Amino acid sequence: MNQVGYDGDMPGYVTDRWQPRAINTGYRRFDRIVAWLATVSGSKDPHAMDKSRRRELARQALDGYVSGPNAPIQATATALEKATDCRAVVLVEGISDQIALEALAVRQGRDLEGDGAVIVPVGGAQGIEKYLDRYGPNGADVVIGGLCDAGEEAVIRRRLEKAGFGAPASRTDLEALGFFVCVEDLEDELIRAVGTAAVEILLDSQGDLGSFRTLQRQPDWRTEPVDAQLRRFFGSGARRKLRYARLLVQSVDLDKVPYPLEAALSHVESRRPA
Repeated sequence: MNQVGYDGDMPGYVTDRWQPRAINTGYRRFDRIVAWLATVSGSKDPHAMDKSRRRELARQALDGYVSGPNAPIQATATALEKATDCRAVVLVEGISDQIALEALAVRQGRDLEGDGAVIVPVGGAQGIEKYLDRYGPNGADVVIGGLCDAGEEAVIRRRLEKAGFGAPASRTDLEALGFFVCVEDLEDELIRAVGTAAVEILLDSQGDLGSFRTLQRQPDWRTEPVDAQLRRFFGSGARRKLRYARLLVQSVDLDKVPYPLEAALSHVESRRPA
C-alpha cells in the first residue's frame, strides 16, 4: 500500500489527477476510501446527499433571514425598522456580515435586542454614507460601530471623514471610531479561524463537499491553496454565502473568534450606559 491510500484495491483512483495538489495526503486518502466505497455500492457520487435533506439543511441555516434577488433591500428595511429607537448600530456591508455577527452574539450570550443594538446591512461600502449621516453626529448621534473588508477600508475612511467623524488616517484610527477591518473578507477570517480541514467536514455535513471537489478540479483552481478555493466556493452563490456565514460562526471555537467580529460587537457593548 502506498502513501496515498488503497490504490491497488480501488480501480480508477490510482493517480492524483482527480484531486488538486493543494489537498494534503490525509484528505486524498479519505476521499479515495469514500469514493471506493461508493464504487462498490453502486453510488455515482461519494458525497451524495438526498436533495430533500440538503434543502432542509439550507432552510435551517437561513432560518430568520431573507434570501433571493430582493434580499439586500428587505434585510436593510427590516434592520432600519428595528433601529428606530436604538442605542447603537453596527454598520456592515452585506447580509452575510449581519448573519455572522448576530450568530456570534447568540453564541457569546449577548442580547443585542435587549441592549438596544442593531446590525444594519448597508448594501456595500459605497452605500454607507447615508447611514453615517442618519446615525452619526449630524443625525441621531447613537453609538456606531462597523465591519468592512480590507478592500473597502479606504472608502470607509473617506465616508467617515465626510460624515463628521474626524479624519481616520490609519487602521488604528478606524478602530478608535469603532470600525474594524476583515482580512481579506468575512469568509477569509472565518476559514482561518475554523481551519480548512474542519471547514471541509462542515461542507460534508451539509451535502456540499462533492460540489466543492468539483470546483477544486477546475483548471483555474486546482493549484490554488485550499483556503482560496473555499473562499471562491462560498462566494459563488448568494444563498451559499449566507448559509455558511452562520454555519462557520457556529463552528468556530469561541477562543478563536476573528478579532474584527469580536471587536465590532464589543465596541457597541462597551459604550452601554451605566
